[in-house]
Amino acid sequence: MSEPVNLEAIMGLIMYGGDAKGKAIEAIEAAKENDFETAEAKIAEASESLVTAHQSQTSLLTNEAQGESMEVSLLLIHGQDHLMNAITFIDLAKEVIDIHKKFAALEK
Repeated sequence: MSEPVNLEAIMGLIMYGGDAKGKAIEAIEAAKENDFETAEAKIAEASESLVTAHQSQTSLLTNEAQGESMEVSLLLIHGQDHLMNAITFIDLAKEVIDIHKKFAALEK
């Protein structure tokens, strides 16, 4: 039988992954207002949260690589979903910010 889920690591995926996505949304909102300093700061904050979420994932992967099986739960899948969405959202937010910068430069 598999071991119980590592709730602390899973919650790290959910909390920090969600925070990273939220900061990326704030970055896009700032870029829409041509506030590129804030947009870049929010992307930096999003990236910090992403690193923390990724550390939670690494903890889970390390445990499994060391032979500790873990129950695959809906909560774990939800956590992984948050992490993957955050990664994608940050990448897209960077592109959206670049587009807004180019439009702002054309307006000058």
